[in-house]
Amino acid sequence: MNKILLIIKREYLTRVRKKTFVISTLLFPLLYLGLIFGTGYIAAKSGSSLHIAIIDSSGYFDKGKIERENLQDSSSVLTLVTIPSDSLKKNFVSLGYDGYIIVPDTLNWETGIKKLPLHTSRTLSLEGSVPVKRKLNSIWNTVKNEKLGIDETKKKVLEESEISVSTENVNDTTANSGTASVLGFISALLIYFILMIYGSQVMMGVMEEKTTRIAEVIISSVKPFQLMLGKVIGIGLVALTQVLLWIVFVFVIYNVTKATGSAASMSGAIGSVQQVFASTNFSYVLFCFVFYLIGGFFFYASMFAAIGSAVNEDMREAQSLSFPLMMPIIFSIVTMQVVIKDPTGPLATWGSIIPFTSPIYMMARVPFGVPGTVPFWQLGLSIICLIGGFIFTTWFAGKIYRTGILMYGKKPSWKELIKWGLRKN
Repeated sequence: MNKILLIIKREYLTRVRKKTFVISTLLFPLLYLGLIFGTGYIAAKSGSSLHIAIIDSSGYFDKGKIERENLQDSSSVLTLVTIPSDSLKKNFVSLGYDGYIIVPDTLNWETGIKKLPLHTSRTLSLEGSVPVKRKLNSIWNTVKNEKLGIDETKKKVLEESEISVSTENVNDTTANSGTASVLGFISALLIYFILMIYGSQVMMGVMEEKTTRIAEVIISSVKPFQLMLGKVIGIGLVALTQVLLWIVFVFVIYNVTKATGSAASMSGAIGSVQQVFASTNFSYVLFCFVFYLIGGFFFYASMFAAIGSAVNEDMREAQSLSFPLMMPIIFSIVTMQVVIKDPTGPLATWGSIIPFTSPIYMMARVPFGVPGTVPFWQLGLSIICLIGGFIFTTWFAGKIYRTGILMYGKKPSWKELIKWGLRKN
């Protein structure tokens, strides 16, 4: 036991004392926030406005209505022109327009028209014509309201009399689907990054010790299984330390915003932070996050260590062997949106129980409510399966590690790795 603790201490302190650990711990939250707000800012600034000319042969579109729409939304500019259609078709680019629409004289306010062609000088994306469509429909609705005798007062009455439906979980009245979706997405994404980054670090660390023959010296004093277990736990503690520091950072923000009181009500950003804590059972979320982070890491890291012990210095061998191991993690993060969209569906239910996908799937579901969305039996069964899973993978990987760490010059296959794991010795 003392030997395992020495290995854990060595692996932990070696990595925590590195400048890269300190820098990544401090910069990751800032970079993540910068990525979210930066992409939104770039998207807003880089978007170009379409300038569309309209020839109205129906008489329903007038300059005043179009100007009002252009003031409301600058994503596209509509201009009513009196240029002959043949001349416009040939010269719309030189006249400064990105495209044109010809409204036919057959347009009737009672029947309307299903489709108006938008002729452009370039191919637009699927979303490119949406602002133009939205403006034309808004103008057309105004035309129909006028024909029906619906003024602004009546229009306001109609809009205010619409029925809106809000969902409320009877088992958890504080739950908010929007907040749960965001929190579930961020939690699952963090676990995904931790599994991929620190799992690869375990594999690379084992490969480095094997190729430099340091492992041979260490194994003369400790058993191979002790070496693997100490390495996995040590690097796992590094990952846990980093995540706990981020959690402390979140709690500091929460307490600061809570202390500001009236200022929080004036700031949308601060209020949204408090809403996350108020609209979710944060104790369940925090417990599950820590458990599935540790459980998922042990489940995968032991197998990464086994692969690292089986390959030599050729990085391509490690990549080819580790890719099948990464597939369930990649599949989980790719299909996570399906789970967030339907957190009680078959994929979400069974995927959050199977150990290969449960660390990501369950974290995408838990913010929606326990036991409302995630019954206690599902959460309990998922925890038991993950504990049993990482006990089995640690035992199985330990047998592969014991054989592979002292084997050189041979390129193993998955078939051989399984044989090593099933060998009785």
